[in-house]
Amino acid sequence: MRTPKWKFSLYLAILLFGIITALPNLFTPAQLEKLPGWLPKNQITLGLDLRGGSHLVLEVDSGALIKERLESLATDSRTLLREIKAPARTVRVLPDGVVITLIDPARHESAVKKLAELNTSADTMGFGKTAAELDILPQENGAIRLNLTEAGIKERIDSALAQSLEIVRRRIDQVGVAEPTIQRVGDDRILVQLPGLQDPSHLRKLLGSTAKMTFHLLAEDAAYAGGKAGPGVSMLPDIDGTTSYPVQNKVMLSGDRLTDAQAGLNPQSGLPIVSFRFDSAGARQFAKVTTENVGRPFAIVLDGKVLSAPVIQEPITGGSGQISGNFTLQETAMLSALLRAGALPAPLTVIEERTVGPDLGSDAIAMGIKAGLIGFGLVFIFMLFLYGRWGLIANFALALNVVLTFAVLSLLGATLTLPGIAGIILGIGLAVDANILINERIREETEKGRNGYSALDAGFNRAYATIIDSNVTGLIATALLYYFGTGPVKGFAVTMGLGIATSMFTAVSVVKVIMTELVHRYRIKDIKIKPLIDLFPQDTNIKFMNARFFGIGVSFLLSIASVILFFAPGLNYGVDFKGGIQMEVATEEPADLSKFRSSLQSLGLGEIALQEFGSDHSVLIRAERRPGGEEEQTKAVEAIKEAVRGIDAQASFERVEVVGPKVSGELAVSGILAVISAALCMLFYIWWRFEWPFAVGAIVTLTLDITKTVGFFALTGLDFNLTAVAAILTLIGYSVNDKVVVYDRMRENMRLYKSMSLRDLIDKSINQTLARSLYTSVTAFLAMLPMAIWGGSAVESFAIPMVFGIIIAASSSVFIAAPILLFLGDWRDRRKARIEGESPSRNGKTAT
Repeated sequence: MRTPKWKFSLYLAILLFGIITALPNLFTPAQLEKLPGWLPKNQITLGLDLRGGSHLVLEVDSGALIKERLESLATDSRTLLREIKAPARTVRVLPDGVVITLIDPARHESAVKKLAELNTSADTMGFGKTAAELDILPQENGAIRLNLTEAGIKERIDSALAQSLEIVRRRIDQVGVAEPTIQRVGDDRILVQLPGLQDPSHLRKLLGSTAKMTFHLLAEDAAYAGGKAGPGVSMLPDIDGTTSYPVQNKVMLSGDRLTDAQAGLNPQSGLPIVSFRFDSAGARQFAKVTTENVGRPFAIVLDGKVLSAPVIQEPITGGSGQISGNFTLQETAMLSALLRAGALPAPLTVIEERTVGPDLGSDAIAMGIKAGLIGFGLVFIFMLFLYGRWGLIANFALALNVVLTFAVLSLLGATLTLPGIAGIILGIGLAVDANILINERIREETEKGRNGYSALDAGFNRAYATIIDSNVTGLIATALLYYFGTGPVKGFAVTMGLGIATSMFTAVSVVKVIMTELVHRYRIKDIKIKPLIDLFPQDTNIKFMNARFFGIGVSFLLSIASVILFFAPGLNYGVDFKGGIQMEVATEEPADLSKFRSSLQSLGLGEIALQEFGSDHSVLIRAERRPGGEEEQTKAVEAIKEAVRGIDAQASFERVEVVGPKVSGELAVSGILAVISAALCMLFYIWWRFEWPFAVGAIVTLTLDITKTVGFFALTGLDFNLTAVAAILTLIGYSVNDKVVVYDRMRENMRLYKSMSLRDLIDKSINQTLARSLYTSVTAFLAMLPMAIWGGSAVESFAIPMVFGIIIAASSSVFIAAPILLFLGDWRDRRKARIEGESPSRNGKTAT
């Protein structure tokens, strides 16, 4: 039992390294500079929900990209066919390809060979394996069809995304936001996180604009007689949408030739303008166009809108020009930034936007610290009352667990979010589970007459397998949550997983070393682990199985009621799953909801829901997603903000979320898959570690626990969002954790009491683990209770259901999982006896 010196030294080194690594989080950046150079300087990065800022997800418009490529193929096809004197009669651009009809079908073979020059190679796997970008297919009547291959489309989207990533980075650099996070997400999306930016509407325009600038001549009057565009002419609106211009489709000069663009003021009129300059090739082309078209209007077009259409007064040979119009200084600054950064290869759509104000972020940090300290204090006091001086060892290990969690987060450069704080707080309640199991086991071994060393050794050895099983179920839930989750929910999964992993070291290895040294140093012959105050009677002999029908009946009735509540009134789906616009508004005076409602309803934005939360100075506004593109969402957000400020000029917007239908649908699917995957993983793990009746009992119980939790959401009207899914997944892990402890004792007793009836064996096992189950539930409950009370709207969908779920999980282990195991055991024994030609007596079977 003595700890080898090398192991003791290793444990000590790990703890010292963890403390030193976590230490920088207590200092400000300025204070860190004054510390010795050999100390680590890594700090945990605070998420946007803690320090304020904007989070946007942009998606490449693959449809526009494909359409542009097909139009380019149509133009290039005509050119190539003219080169071999095999002109096309028609070239039609379809949604998925280009169909070419030749004037002379006899030239079909030579035309196919020439069109093959359009084909390029596409990297299909990223490992140098290539495939053709185009399929050139013969059609009826000598026509030729050009189809983009799947590999070609993927390659084009990958290329556009890589180019867009760099352009987005350049555009944000033009704005001057400090410490932006810009990264690729998935196959066609870009994540942008900007700390400190409180009004993302300007940024939405900056990032959502393609900034494709072209120069065109206006058509002659005959080309658009009657206000309708003729061949080769398009009617394009001006920037305000009030006037349309007949613009020739032919691009005279592309904005790709721009080398600089600057906002300024017109020296004569004093109005805002944008001055631009071309490169040498662009300057020559600009001079040629202006020389040949003196007296004609020359349209400057940006993303399909005419910025201005001045008449060419004289040839412009200096390679520079200016754009004037009805602009504000802010608009010219943004336009010049767009032109300097370059055009996007395809439009980017803002499909998700979340903004948190700095005040809300600082409040969240203060709340997290408060809830964490109170939760830790409650668990500390409970363990002290429960195990006396031995409880102090568990509390010391708990403090080390929190320190090591922060140390690993610092080493990984992880981002701490508000749900992440909730994960740490919940981990405080769950980390002492191992100590409770160990202490209860040592107490049992001491009562059997074992001396100090023997009881300590047996207690740790027999508790170890149960600790592993219970922690694996928790890690499965957090791994799935990380895989399927997004944003702050991933932060919860990281902190929760780290807390579970580090507790295996602090609560088992470190505690074992400390307890062994104490037993050796003070020559303790009998380890008496007694509570300062008897909170629960020991050696209970409750006949739980006598109430099995009552317990299962009540549980099924509650679950049926929960299913009914799921349909009526239904869940209060949050913006994550329903899509739309959600704002948290802090008002100067107590909010008058009727005034807010009448003002917002008059905007014509569809159904708008209002509710107070937290206090009468806080209002939650929910609006439907507007039909149309992202411009419509921006207009809706600005209209709501303007209406709110019209009622309360001092109102501040603490949180703004805009989620599109595509993202909300994906999040809903991910949430469902996460819950189903977690249940299946638990089923197979318990089946592998125990037997199939145990697995079936756990899954049936788990299903009933989940339905009750969903019913709780429907009954209370709490937001059902990503945080709610995190709560359900955590409860799955916690619920199975509780069942595993009981199952492990049943399996052990089956080996010890082979002649005992299954009913009596189950009752005995539950009574032996009852104290542990109650104590663990109490510690988890005490840890989460402060978060549920003071956590606020950001985590209420997690903390409050967790408090409810902890109670449900504790009761279901006794009154549902165990009776189901008894029924299955009875059925299996009767079936076995029937096969062997025997007739087993009811309730008198032996456990096998």
